Amino acid sequence: MYKGKSVAVVVPAYNEESQIGKVIETLPGFVDKIVIVDDASTDKTAEVVERYCKKYPRKYGSRIVLIRHEQNQGVGGAITTGYKWARDNRMDVSVVMAGDGQMDPEDLPNLLDPVVEDKADYTKGNRLFTGNAWNLIPKVRYLGNSVLSLLTKIASGYWHVADSQTGYTAASLKVLETIQLENIYNGYGMPNDILVRLNVYNFRVKDVPIKPVYNVGEKSGIKLYRVIFTIPFLLLRLFLWRMKEKYVIRDFHPLVFFYFIGLITFPVGFLLGLYDFFYRIFVGPVAPTSAMFDAFLVIMGLQFLLFAMWFDMEYNRDLK
Repeated sequence: MYKGKSVAVVVPAYNEESQIGKVIETLPGFVDKIVIVDDASTDKTAEVVERYCKKYPRKYGSRIVLIRHEQNQGVGGAITTGYKWARDNRMDVSVVMAGDGQMDPEDLPNLLDPVVEDKADYTKGNRLFTGNAWNLIPKVRYLGNSVLSLLTKIASGYWHVADSQTGYTAASLKVLETIQLENIYNGYGMPNDILVRLNVYNFRVKDVPIKPVYNVGEKSGIKLYRVIFTIPFLLLRLFLWRMKEKYVIRDFHPLVFFYFIGLITFPVGFLLGLYDFFYRIFVGPVAPTSAMFDAFLVIMGLQFLLFAMWFDMEYNRDLK
């Protein structure tokens, strides 16, 4: 128990036999349940977990819950399985910690406090607060994370949230009971997906500074070529879904018109301007009116998009 609230730590694990023991050993004593979801590992991850239960029955026998997937469901699928167990067993707060040892247990109280004290419904770690993030995080992942964080702000409506790809989070029981866990994305876009769903239900989300942890023996399963296109398209789909669910079905807001007009006029103006640009280079002069029309569409589209983002930011400013 932590300040009178039951705590479950969900640990998605895929081929983490070298790291899972460290994760188990370093979890604080106030963690009531350690829900380890073995996502069809091909190594001895599950055997290592079972060994801890047999070797230390008093310490881990009743605390560790091992769930094994027969087929690999992805990190999002593993987290969802752990969430369902925590929800069904009425755990007050559910934390997600990776099985590779990249999440420092010392940061756990800072993630728990806002949820336990009812100051937030969902907290997530932010590795970018520290000035050492640029030096500690691999540069490609840092830059990719920054781009996805910007896109996630737009898609989710949580403009105060950064470091969208971190999986170190804490969710209240109310969150797990409200959102449809079965529909959450199973891949590496899961943190982005859940943020969008939280916003539709107006849950409060808080960023908590955490320390970046790298080079502790972990092996990243993220393949750049797999996520460079899939996550941006996922965010576009989620953005459109949020517009429909939040600003049309639940509470109509005129910002949908601003986004609609901006998403039409800006791309059209940009493409026409690109066409006229190459026409001028390879063919000949372009009519001044054509260039002015292209510029008008681009400027008008940008203005509509920026106003829509501002409306969205104002609407959600209390959700932090």
